[in-house]
Amino acid sequence: MAISASEISARIVEAVMAQKLAPGSRLGEQQLAMLFDCSRTIVREALTRLAARGIVTVSARRGWFVIEPSQDEAREAFEARRVIELGLIRSAGSAGRTGKIEKTALRQLKAHLQREKAALKESDVGNRSFLLGDFHVCLAECLGNTLLADTLRDYTARTTLIAMLYQSTHDAVQSCEDHVQIVAALERGDHAAAEALMAEHIGTVQSALRVQAPTDPLAQLRDALAPLQNTQAAAAAAPKAKRRKPGATPPDSDSSTYLGALL
Repeated sequence: MAISASEISARIVEAVMAQKLAPGSRLGEQQLAMLFDCSRTIVREALTRLAARGIVTVSARRGWFVIEPSQDEAREAFEARRVIELGLIRSAGSAGRTGKIEKTALRQLKAHLQREKAALKESDVGNRSFLLGDFHVCLAECLGNTLLADTLRDYTARTTLIAMLYQSTHDAVQSCEDHVQIVAALERGDHAAAEALMAEHIGTVQSALRVQAPTDPLAQLRDALAPLQNTQAAAAAAPKAKRRKPGATPPDSDSSTYLGALL
């Protein structure tokens, strides 16, 4: 059965969430077409969809690439996740939907947590990374909003790229423990605590990024083109040359010595 554009885009997003595709990775149409045994038209459709979702970008001359989020884009991605995820939890505990989370959804969340814990004991970093990120998608689905779950999948993929790009120091074990506490709060019907825990969790993940302060874009060029100190000192110490008539020959007849002095 031929693969679809949706399946290709899903595979790429999964690879991003598993940290198997780094920021800036090139996605060649021909290579992907060979890999998935499909036409370049199908590949191009998949990549176009991912570009609309903010996962990849395209250059007319260079081709398709996984995005490399800027510091501002990183901040906005975390803010978007905060708004969506806290809003979902708050909505689940609002009037008309009070009480504990449904048993079916709770079983699904606990099963996901078990997979997270098992992945932490294994050496497959990709699977572990995917499961930790996919928890947030699973939570949205369990809280009854598949549309926001799809949106969260994209934002989770972006924040995974951000964590890779800015060398996150957040501990995977701590991340899993945060998830356990959030589910426990939902199980006992304490949506306020679950919301507070989620806010703290997202904030901790964001603060673990090694985001450097903005630098001077001309700093390297400015340092390179700064006058050398010994040149300045030599110029200050050198006696002033006597004025010569136009066309006069320098005192030293060796032209190479003369040129060397100029340099």
